[in-house]
Amino acid sequence: MSRHEANPAPAGFLVRDMLLSDIDEVWELEKELFPADAWPREMFVSELELADTRSYWVVLKDGKTVGYCGLMCVLPLADVQTIAVTPAQEGHGIGTHLLRLMINAAQESNATDLLLEVREDNPRAQRLYERHGFESIHRRAGYYRDGVDAIIMRKTLATAQ
Repeated sequence: MSRHEANPAPAGFLVRDMLLSDIDEVWELEKELFPADAWPREMFVSELELADTRSYWVVLKDGKTVGYCGLMCVLPLADVQTIAVTPAQEGHGIGTHLLRLMINAAQESNATDLLLEVREDNPRAQRLYERHGFESIHRRAGYYRDGVDAIIMRKTLATAQ
């Protein structure tokens, strides 16, 4: 059973691997959703080129990108590189689906821990991560460009037998 079958997308949404042809639309969302912290477009291109250690997905509704996420896995650790959902589609389970997809991918890769950084001023995301077993382990003062602290969170993963 693939990770997509074990974790079906919410009804009405399609989740698939991110392609180079998705980057323009993803980057437009990135700038809209993270105005202070947006990645440069070229970073998405570079990330997709590192397919041996990176996995990126997009969420589509009616052919339009409404969410995306990315995972880096350099054993023994995995790291959530990015996760985003458009405000209009929040509350439909997309963020939960993407997070579970990354957790499953990290477990399948035999990572021992999954790490992420979240803005201190984003309690909604923090609650999502906590519901999925992440715990706060550190704070990076002034991590984001606008001076907001990052909370480093970790989920310990069960390794494959």
